[in-house]
Amino acid sequence: MRCSPRAGDNGVMHAADIDAYLRHIDATRPAAPTLEALRDLQFRHLVAVPFENLSIHLGEEIVLEGGALVDKVVRRRRGGYCYELNGAFAELLTALGYRVTLLAARVMGPDGRFGIPFDHLALLVGAEGGQGEEWLVDVGFGRNSHHPLSFTERGDQLDAGGVFRISETEEGDLDVSKDGAVQYRLERRPRALADFEAGNWWHRTSPLSPFGQSVLCSRLTEDGGRVTISGRTLVTTDAGGRVERTLAEGEVAAAYREHFGLELERVPEVRGAGQGS
Repeated sequence: MRCSPRAGDNGVMHAADIDAYLRHIDATRPAAPTLEALRDLQFRHLVAVPFENLSIHLGEEIVLEGGALVDKVVRRRRGGYCYELNGAFAELLTALGYRVTLLAARVMGPDGRFGIPFDHLALLVGAEGGQGEEWLVDVGFGRNSHHPLSFTERGDQLDAGGVFRISETEEGDLDVSKDGAVQYRLERRPRALADFEAGNWWHRTSPLSPFGQSVLCSRLTEDGGRVTISGRTLVTTDAGGRVERTLAEGEVAAAYREHFGLELERVPEVRGAGQGS
């Protein structure tokens, strides 16, 4: 993976940028890159940084470069989809001393078929201690696990987000399942951010990409619920259930501000197939 353009001489993010990132997700700098700290960082990232595809519908360029991704999340207070969120989080984790490998995956679609190569970006993270065990970390897949999953465990893994399992395939890949349903098929080969450029282009421009068909912004809440804006529908879920409300035209920008802290110059509208930047 590539480093931030604001990196210091040792190739790692400047301390000020690390601190700004941690403040944004309301986390303290861990004394060591431990699993306990990683669990906290992942959850706080999911709560603070939304999964969103607004750039596609606002006509904004999506730059897969470490410094640009961190800048979007931290300075611009925005979110993104998998390439952006896991790409930025990888920069932070690396700067904090974790061993981070980028992995490619193909997402299982509603038609029961896997998507394109480099459809999804996930992280394999090594933490201090734990006898060298590695962890699957993903802050860019919507309704995914709230905490890291053991990369070597092949049984059920209980998480606040559901029951997860990592299974071997005949081809040597790994299927990541939630509550018995495969979410994506993960390759084991290490990748670089540049490897995901074609997938990023496809998701921004193809009429077949789900990201081009609707406007979405969603994040986890502190109590384990979720708040989502899909088009002009506001959906909140918590222990009490699900509440769905249609927003009036003048309420949309305020809802983005209230629920996601996003100050948008204009409300994103579906741009139509093949109109990505």
